[in-house]
Amino acid sequence: MNKNTLEVQHLNGSDWKTKPFEKVILPLGSLENHGWHLPFGTDAMTAYMIALDIAARLQNTVVLPPVNYGMSEHYKSFSFCVSLQFDTETAIIRDILESVYREGIRKVFIMNGHDGNIAPIEVAARTAKVAHSDFKIVSLDAWWKMVGDVLPPDFFEVWNGLGHAGEGETSICLALFPELCEPSKAMGVVPHLPPHVDVKWTFNELTNVGASGDPTKASLEKGKKMREILVSTVVGILTDLDKNDWDYRSPEIK
Repeated sequence: MNKNTLEVQHLNGSDWKTKPFEKVILPLGSLENHGWHLPFGTDAMTAYMIALDIAARLQNTVVLPPVNYGMSEHYKSFSFCVSLQFDTETAIIRDILESVYREGIRKVFIMNGHDGNIAPIEVAARTAKVAHSDFKIVSLDAWWKMVGDVLPPDFFEVWNGLGHAGEGETSICLALFPELCEPSKAMGVVPHLPPHVDVKWTFNELTNVGASGDPTKASLEKGKKMREILVSTVVGILTDLDKNDWDYRSPEIK
């Protein structure tokens, strides 16, 4: 195995002593069904690979090992789902944040790959921030929504690319780990949900094939563009934060 200095698990005490890093990226995923065509580990692998892309373009930044399990109870009607409970996921994130703070890290970017982790991220990160006022935590909770906002409005063909294993997620998987994707088996259902409100669904209420949206509209070309715009947008945000040492306060209160 070749040593990758972007992956903290490859580093040792001598590395930390001679060249300490100041920022870490925490990738969060899940282990659950992603239709007939994407791997169970889609969310964790996507978050981790995008995190490595981001770290490669930044200074003094490393990527923590991904959390490969998430809060996936709402997907358990489709196998193979291995889920953490809400409180467990929250505690894991909180413990990781507390540990990196103890190690002297004050800047954390959370790269989330799974919708069920969003509420635990909020609780854990707010708790850590309140406990340590100098802790700077930035989170991308839903990359799948962000790319839809920054890409041209006609980029996706169906439902703005949304969906679990849908057009957008399948496309980016084709760009990240094509050898694990089987697009010929792709099927999906576009759900009919009311606007403006957040329906607390279980996934079998939205689809009978383990995927929502339209994965048949996915392509490698779309995935490559999504990967680049996702990485470049986050790198731009974190680079701007670096210019002010992550001091995002308004001028009036500095």
